[in-house]
Order: sequence, then C-alpha cells, then structure tokens
Amino acid sequence: MENRMKMEFAARAENEAFARAAAAAFVACLDPTIEELTEIKTGVSEAVSNSIIHGYGEDPEKMVELECRILTDRKVVLLVRDQGAGIADVEKAREPMFTTGKPEERSGMGFTVMESFMDRVEVTSCVGEGTTVTMIKQLDVGDGF
Repeated sequence: MENRMKMEFAARAENEAFARAAAAAFVACLDPTIEELTEIKTGVSEAVSNSIIHGYGEDPEKMVELECRILTDRKVVLLVRDQGAGIADVEKAREPMFTTGKPEERSGMGFTVMESFMDRVEVTSCVGEGTTVTMIKQLDVGDGF
C-alpha cells in the first residue's frame, strides 16, 4: 500500500533545508542507507532551489509544493512543484552548465545533480504556469546499515 505526504512552504531560501529534512524524515520508515538518504535530500534540495530561484525569482510570497510517495516496492517518488515562470526549453535547461541566472552566481548543474542521484528525473513545464520535477529513487532491500 502506498504512503504519501504533501506540503507547501514559502519560496524562501531558508525553507530549502526544511524541505530536505521533511523528505528525509518521511522516507526514514524504510530504513534507507545514509547514502540513499543523502541522495534524496540532495535531489530535493536542488529541485526546491530551482523553484525558488528560477521559478519565482526568489519571491517569498509564492509557494513551493513538495509531495513524497512511498510505493510498496521501496520506490520513493518525490515531486517538487511551483507555479512560477516555467521553462521554455526543458531539454536545454537539463544540459550541464546551462543557467538562466547569473553565471558567476549559478553553476547550471541542478538537473545534472538530480539525475546523478536519482534513478529517474522527469520535468514538465509550461511557460507562465510553472514546473513539476518528478524524481524516482529505488531503495535497496537491506537493513539500512
């Protein structure tokens, strides 16, 4: 049986740590390894940061949504959603080193980092309507140690 949670928080930089911790706490019931937990936290961190910085231009009046699902086969599905600017060219945005921010401030590695830690990353976006990043992580079967 699936377990899930959904929450919303203000698009403020300090809430990125809250989103990481919430996702980690939610999947803790599966007794993931430290490495798996770190990978989940990093993926969530990157997706939330992208929403705050690129989706909303750091507008703290906007809201970011985090949804986590645990499926019966130890598969974790994480969704980060915003109703911000959207991405005109998702494939271009997924290229390493591409950024819409100031190059001296942004590395353009957000999607690359997400893809390196997750088994699958899907991005759906519509300009002016927002972006949803879906990340899937299959946890190993084990005792977590």
